[in-house]
Amino acid sequence: MQQEWEPEELISVWTLLEEDMGRLRNKSGANRLGFALLLKFFEVEARFPEGPGEVPDAVVGYVAQQVKVPAGEWASYDWLGKAIQRHRVEIRSVYGFRPTTEDDQAKLAEWLTAELCPVELSRERLAEAVVARCRNERIEPPAPGQVRRLVASAVKDFETQFCRRTVGRLSQLTRARLDELVTGDHEESEDGGAEVASAGGGRAFFAELKADPGAPGLDSLFAEINKLERVRRLALPGDLFADVSEKRVESWRARASKEYPADLLPPRMKPEMRWTLLATLCHVREAEITDSLVDLFTQLVLRINTRAEKKVDKEFTNELKKVRGKDAMLLRVAEAALAEPSGIVRRVIYPVMGGEKTLKALAAEAAANERQYQARVRTVLRSSYSAHWRRMLKPLLKALTLKSNNDAHRPVMDAIELLERYLDQPLKEGAFFDPAETVPLEGVVQPQWRVAVVDDKGRVERIPYELCVLVALRDALRRREIWVVGANRWRNPEDDLPADFEDNRDVHYDALEHPQDPAEFIAALQKRHREALDRLEQALVDGTAGGVAVTTRRGEPWIKVPPLDKQEEPQNLTAVKAEIERRWGTIDLLDMLKYAEFDVGFTEEFSSVATRRNLPQDKLRRRLLLVLFALGTNMGIKRVAVTGKHGESEATLRRVRHLFVNRANMRAALVRLVNATFAARDEGWWGSGTACASDSRKFGSWSSNLMTEWHQRYRGPGVMIYWQCDLKVAHFEQMSGRRYRHFRPVTNWSIPQPACGGSNSSVRSLASRPKAETTTESARVRGKPVRMNTSEPLMRTRKDHPPQWKQSRRSRSYRVGTQRDSELAVKAGVGHRGFRVKEGIHPGRISYVRNRETP
Repeated sequence: MQQEWEPEELISVWTLLEEDMGRLRNKSGANRLGFALLLKFFEVEARFPEGPGEVPDAVVGYVAQQVKVPAGEWASYDWLGKAIQRHRVEIRSVYGFRPTTEDDQAKLAEWLTAELCPVELSRERLAEAVVARCRNERIEPPAPGQVRRLVASAVKDFETQFCRRTVGRLSQLTRARLDELVTGDHEESEDGGAEVASAGGGRAFFAELKADPGAPGLDSLFAEINKLERVRRLALPGDLFADVSEKRVESWRARASKEYPADLLPPRMKPEMRWTLLATLCHVREAEITDSLVDLFTQLVLRINTRAEKKVDKEFTNELKKVRGKDAMLLRVAEAALAEPSGIVRRVIYPVMGGEKTLKALAAEAAANERQYQARVRTVLRSSYSAHWRRMLKPLLKALTLKSNNDAHRPVMDAIELLERYLDQPLKEGAFFDPAETVPLEGVVQPQWRVAVVDDKGRVERIPYELCVLVALRDALRRREIWVVGANRWRNPEDDLPADFEDNRDVHYDALEHPQDPAEFIAALQKRHREALDRLEQALVDGTAGGVAVTTRRGEPWIKVPPLDKQEEPQNLTAVKAEIERRWGTIDLLDMLKYAEFDVGFTEEFSSVATRRNLPQDKLRRRLLLVLFALGTNMGIKRVAVTGKHGESEATLRRVRHLFVNRANMRAALVRLVNATFAARDEGWWGSGTACASDSRKFGSWSSNLMTEWHQRYRGPGVMIYWQCDLKVAHFEQMSGRRYRHFRPVTNWSIPQPACGGSNSSVRSLASRPKAETTTESARVRGKPVRMNTSEPLMRTRKDHPPQWKQSRRSRSYRVGTQRDSELAVKAGVGHRGFRVKEGIHPGRISYVRNRETP
């Protein structure tokens, strides 16, 4: 029951109507007041209160005024006598309810077990569902304590059924191999060893299974491939959890991750529970390892290209010397040659050119043109790939099963199938593909690589072609043209659609507010772009563009956008910060982390990936806080170890980091901390929101987007997105970290939306609002952007795509070329070629966000 009631709410909810007053005519004193309160309480909650303290004092006072009985009589109401029994019977008849029977509770428990427990984890929401179902069936719900016991019984029954159903789908061989994970200490031999030992792997593999992948490199890639192969040897059925929600499977996986092998053995745990926990852990980890393998592959392909470009850039920088006055030199050479056409070059040409040194420098400069640069990059790429990186091709293609939903045009898939047929053929037996093979080139080999892939005789060389296929595969995976069987994030994109999408396509398109005809969608998008251009043009003419101007840069037209002014800090936020500083002074971040741990105990969520733990909890607690502080503030473990008087060495902290800090543990700790925050905060002050971002996420975008900025550190254009679900508003920050601006209201708080639709309103604001407004819904977020990846296509040199604009301290400039370039510039992200995201969260920064509902 809500405890705080405003006067307007009391009037609308707790006012006694005429028929209600009629039922009070034969009652007086405490019974009159008690009956009135029970009547209205049942109308609101569909149940009776458990005691007088459950009814708020404001409600008692307001109802007492209506029935003309002193509010103090409420304490004299007899909760155990016959009068309250008669009152309850009368109130039930008024609203058409009946008491709950044992059969009703049994049916409710059965309904929970069959319908809700498979998809809902929160016991609070399960209890709310019980009360709602009772209300719909006109049954008085059980008391809150009985409802909690009913939910607990239903959850227990579901878990028993879930274990029985899961174990029934596992073969005897799979059960034995799962037991081997926690009972055996076998090490897998290079030739496979015993079948059970190689599949289970013993406790060493159980610890390895829960660990995250290492830094990008061939060693990490091969380790993940080996891990994936060993998980697959467990022979888990593919449809093991096909009829269970992902949330339920993930919850069981989280339980299994926190168990040590000794806790999974009898007599501590029954076999059915052990097999279910291990099966869920291995099932989820198989998908996560597959995702990690794809991530490592995409990062390695990027690294191959980046290292080659850096190496060539360094070589050309060292070799290249600028030679001035080439036109005059050419004139002198021509005059000398005409004067002595039969003379010796060294005697005739060298003197007019300034000697042999000048000629060599001129030749070096001429060689360092675009074609030579690209050729050199291709040579370095080919060399590094053939000597080192090619080792990953065979195991990678054997570990991943790639699929495509496009049956008409699939050049990348055809190229991969071609490579798979040649995996076992050494290069010594043939550096070129068989001339009889149909080698797909279009859509696989980029134009600047044709000269390196196809020789003068029309033969296709395998090494450069393999490199082109890997780059094309990376791009196809990122745009979801190709997906990976058994993966989660890289799975079939059609699995992300609602199950009834094909049958109810019109309903889903209406919900998205998009037409089903692509031509109509494109026409509407073009119309929005043209209207945005018209608004910008009119704003430039009227002088209301907020400082946006069309200028020239290096002889080409450019759009110049001034920086946004810093917003003024809201007065009440300033007052709150001043009061906090007056009461507690400057609080060290480590102290905040420490006291949050004292109140919440989130370090209990950090379980070791080792097979056992002998470290006392108090020591582990201190070391975990130091490690989390080092990672969260970017200080690093080394600096934290050498500062302070905590008595912990760098080696000790690094071991705790290796054994305890991983993705699953961090998520569990964050969930616990966030839930404790929601439970502690007063909704009267902070509202009933669900989350807010304390950090930003970088979305890559093209340089023609007006909202982007170039940052020297991150080497690419992009926008920084902040989202706050309390306000249902997304915020973005320019990458310089100095200014903030309202981006776009978002109707759905699961926010990856702002990048798609926020730009139109942003363009309008540029034309109509010269400066950012200071509103109660604005947010102030401090910090620098995250580590990010550029949006440059791979296998293209930087000279192919030089930065078209650079970030300056006072303004941003954007290139304006064709009409399409202008449209892309003004639409500010609505229609660019898509956000190619390399996101990351930069820890250790605190956001200062002002909530709309703060007085």
